[in-house]
Amino acid sequence: MEIITVPCLSDNYAYLVKGPTGVTLIDAPEAAPIVAALDARGWQLSDLLITHHHHDHVGGVDALRERYGCTVTGPRAEAEKLPNLDRAVQGGDTFEAGGLDVQVIYVPGHTLGHVAFYLPSAGAVFTADSLMALGCGRIFEGTAPMMWDSLSKLAALPPQTTVYSGHEYTASNAKFALTVDPRNEALILRADAIAKARTEGRPTAACTLSEELATNPFLRPDSPAIRDLLGMKAASDAEVFAEIRARKDRF
Repeated sequence: MEIITVPCLSDNYAYLVKGPTGVTLIDAPEAAPIVAALDARGWQLSDLLITHHHHDHVGGVDALRERYGCTVTGPRAEAEKLPNLDRAVQGGDTFEAGGLDVQVIYVPGHTLGHVAFYLPSAGAVFTADSLMALGCGRIFEGTAPMMWDSLSKLAALPPQTTVYSGHEYTASNAKFALTVDPRNEALILRADAIAKARTEGRPTAACTLSEELATNPFLRPDSPAIRDLLGMKAASDAEVFAEIRARKDRF
C-alpha cells in the first residue's frame, strides 16, 4: 500500500492510494497533475472518491472518468451539486476501493454534505476541508456546533491515524494557532518544523492525529491555557471552538 500526495491548483492536494487491486484517488482538483503522477508510476485509476462539492475538489472528475473509466463515489447529500456519481454514500457506509475497506464519516460544517474517508487498514483518514493540519475548514454552509461535532468524530479515531487534508494552509494555520495557544511547546516546535519544510518545498498537510490533538487549537477547546487566554473558563467546548473559529475568520 502506498499513498502519494499530488499538488494541484495553487494550494490543493489530491491523494493517490495504491491498494492490492487498484488505485484510488481522493478528490480531483484538476486532471493534469493527477494524470502525470499516475503515468510516472504506470498506474491506472480504478476509483475516485469525492469529499464535497466545491469546484477545487471536483474540477478534474469528468476528465479522469473519461480517461480511466474509474468508479466515482461521493456524498449522497451533495449528489445534485457533484459530477455524476456511480456510488452515492453517507455517513456510516462502508465499501471497497482498490482492494481496501473504506468507511464514510459524515463531517458537515464546511459544506452540509461533506464526508471524510477512513481507510482503517492503511491507518489513514482523508478529511479534505473538515479537519485540516493545525486548523479546520471555514464554515460556509453549516454551523459552529455542527463543525465541532464533525471534528469530535475525527478526533475519536485511533491517535496513530494519519490525517490527509486538502490544502497547504499549515504555515498560516500555525501562525494563528500560536495566537491562542502561545505557550504550547509542542505547537512551537511543530511551527518551526513546518516553516522549515515549506522553505524546502515539502508538503505539510499530512500529519498524525496525535500531533493534531497536541497542537491544533480547534481540537483543544478543553485546554485550560486556551480557555484562560480567551476568558472562557466556564464555557462549553462547542462555545470555545466557535470563538476560536471566529478569531481565525478575522485573522
